[in-house]
Formats: sequence, structure tokens, C-alpha cells
Amino acid sequence: MFEWRRRKGVNVLLVAEEAAGIQTLRAILKTRHRLAGVVTSAQGEPQRGATVRGVAEAAGCRIWPGSAVRDAHFAALLREARVDALLNVHSLRVIHPAVLQAPAIGSFNLHPGPLPEYAGLNAPSWAIYNGEPRHAVTVHWMTADIDTGPIAFRQEIPTDETDTGLTLSAKCVRAGVPLLVRLLDLAHEDPAAIPSLPQDPARRRYHGREVPENGRLRWAQPADHIVRFVRACDYSPLPSPWGHPRTAIRGQPCEIVKAACTRLECRAPAGTVGPVEDDAAWVAAADEWVAVSRLSVAGRAVRAADVLNTGACLED
Repeated sequence: MFEWRRRKGVNVLLVAEEAAGIQTLRAILKTRHRLAGVVTSAQGEPQRGATVRGVAEAAGCRIWPGSAVRDAHFAALLREARVDALLNVHSLRVIHPAVLQAPAIGSFNLHPGPLPEYAGLNAPSWAIYNGEPRHAVTVHWMTADIDTGPIAFRQEIPTDETDTGLTLSAKCVRAGVPLLVRLLDLAHEDPAAIPSLPQDPARRRYHGREVPENGRLRWAQPADHIVRFVRACDYSPLPSPWGHPRTAIRGQPCEIVKAACTRLECRAPAGTVGPVEDDAAWVAAADEWVAVSRLSVAGRAVRAADVLNTGACLED
């Protein structure tokens, strides 16, 4: 058991990246809790738009480079700074076990998926690809193994047939940041009351950097499956961690960027291009037409109607 002396707020080390990290940082700055510092990407590393580092600098926070958490000696610095809780938010760096154990209360991770069912990377995309009717965001205690620690909080999130990888990820952030604030408030009142529900290893599914079907789109599959694959890959206007499903036009590789189900039965051979309209070209799947509206050809986004012609055939 840790020793705890009530102080004004919880002293937090935030290890964070991406929009989720920015929102968490801003949320903590509005509370009574204090930031001992922020660990994030070093200045000069490729970034787009606002960054955790930029927001932390503007707020006058102490900043360490992301690599610091891999160094066992960093643990001594955290103890010296009397860090109570470490929050890991969308940072993929493996944290040294000594660093995880240094905070007085513990170390916690915000995971954009339900645990133990969707451990690892790109949980929102996998949930869409698998057709899950509901998703979840989880705050769990961190251990040396990835996404295995006991669960503190889990918030369910509904999915719908228009969700993309980006929109479901955004839902996770909106639901997850309040959970972290709730965790800090509870840690301030009574650290021993923080839930610690062990995960069932029999239900664990872990995803690494693999992409379904090696990124290839198979037109002989049902339309629902094809469209879910396209939506799972869609992080527009941000880069997709999976890229986009690949196909080919007359031997030229291309990617399907936007597609939707039509619910109109189709008996043409799979991959055949049917009617072409201003906003979409219809392509035959195993059971119905798929309305393809955007493609990427040679790295350039184009309207499907500008490159697809009725009677052509898209190849697997």
C-alpha cells in the first residue's frame, strides 16, 4: 500500500500525444490538480497543427522529451518531484517499469477501446471493421505488459453506420478525458477507492500494426464488409494508420477513400463498375452495389466519377 498525505490536488505527470493529449492537458489545467510536467515529442519532430508541446509551453509547464520515460533514472526525478499519478494518453512509447512504479498512487493509461477485448493498436478501426454495435474507452492501471493492468473506469460508446476511424476515435477522446479528471478527483479524495478490476485474460485480443487482409479490398465480399473496411481506414483529413483499401483500375493501383452501401441488389460480376453519377460510381460487390465517391490514384485524391467508367472492372 502507498502512503498518502492529503495535499491540494493531485500532482500529475502527463505523458501524451495527439489531440487526446492536448484535450487532457487543457482539462487538467482547469482543475485544482497540478502538473509536475509533461512528457511529449521533442521539438522538431514532425507534427501537424496544435501540439501537446505547444500547449504545454504556452501554459508554462515543465517539459521532457518522450524518450525520458524509457530511462530507469527518470523514476528518481519523479519521486523527487513528488509525482502522485502518471497519466499516459495516446503515447505509444514503452515506459520503463521503474518509471511506472515511481508515482505515489500509480500510473494509468487511457485506451481508446474496451479491454480486454480490444488491446493494442487502432482499436476504433478494428471495432468498425468488425461491425461492433458498441465500443468503449478504458482507463486502466499500467503494468509492464501492454494494456493488461486492472481496469479503473470503462465508458461504453455507441457506434453507427456512418462512423469512421476518425469519428469513433474522437468519441473515445470525448468520453475518455472526463474519466481521467474523475480519476484525479477520486485520487485526491481517497486513492484506495480507485477501482482495480482485473482483466480476464481469456477474453483478451491484441492487435499490433497489422492491417486487415493486408490492405487489399476484395470485391467478392458483401457490401457491408467492404464499406466497413473503407470507413475503418478513414481518418480524413488526417493520415490513416492503415492507409486506404487497395484495388486497381486496368492494372493501375488505387485506393478507395470514401464508399457507402446503396442497399440495391446487384447481379453483376464483383468489381464491375455500373452507373456513374456526379457524386459516385457504383461498383458491384457480392450482394449489392457499393457507391464509391472518392479514390486515391498515384497519391492524389480524385472523384470516382472522374476516373471510373461504366463497364470497367476494379481488380482485387
